[in-house]
Amino acid sequence: MDQNIIVRDATPDDKKYADTITTEMAESAKARGTGIARRSPDYIRTKMDEGKSVIAVAPDGTWVGFCYVEAWEDEKYVANSGLIVAPAFRKSGVAKEIKKKIFELSRKRYPDAKIFGLTTGLAVMKINSDLGYEPVTYSELTTDKKFWSGCKSCVNYEILKSKDRKNCMCTAMLYDPAEKAVEEKAKSEATTVVSREPIPYHKRKRKFAENFKLFERFMRLKQFTLLKSWRKKDSEDEGEEKRSSILSFLFFW
Repeated sequence: MDQNIIVRDATPDDKKYADTITTEMAESAKARGTGIARRSPDYIRTKMDEGKSVIAVAPDGTWVGFCYVEAWEDEKYVANSGLIVAPAFRKSGVAKEIKKKIFELSRKRYPDAKIFGLTTGLAVMKINSDLGYEPVTYSELTTDKKFWSGCKSCVNYEILKSKDRKNCMCTAMLYDPAEKAVEEKAKSEATTVVSREPIPYHKRKRKFAENFKLFERFMRLKQFTLLKSWRKKDSEDEGEEKRSSILSFLFFW
């Protein structure tokens, strides 16, 4: 990242960037062919007033990037939402710095909350993994209806509805502070006692970061399959076509 770019907590003085931020959010979603929850400039300004957002700016005052925090279910869950970087500064490493900063802000303001995110971006998944997030099923996320209503502006919302909100094009990722505390305690104790009993699956340390390439292939396959099953009617002939397409997809990747 350009060392001159400043990544910091946003303040009320940054409200002048709100219109630019929301416009770029909409344009970016349109270009990618995916959607994010639409937010108005006033909503972004509120986040700045509340001290629940992070902004990146150049030395000359040019806006570079932004992200904000949302809390759900009486602050049991927290989402770092609306990550956006100006086109001229993409692939510069600034997105990673923004994610780090917003993660720190979330941990500071909501130390006991589970931090989660939904994304189709592999770069964001990798950043999340580095911060300690792990891929989870949608059932492990908030059940707050207000959060899920934000997906209505996404082009993939019909897929989400068809799957009864149990799956979609996005990958769900979660940082659980309670689980991380248990892991850290186990490391510090460094016991030499070896148990002969099998370790329950949910207690095994996941190896997402070490197998990111494999997960990338799985994610692409999931998205491909979801689109195929949603766009076409289910029939025996189509079922055969779907199986052939998936096999071709696997060999291609």
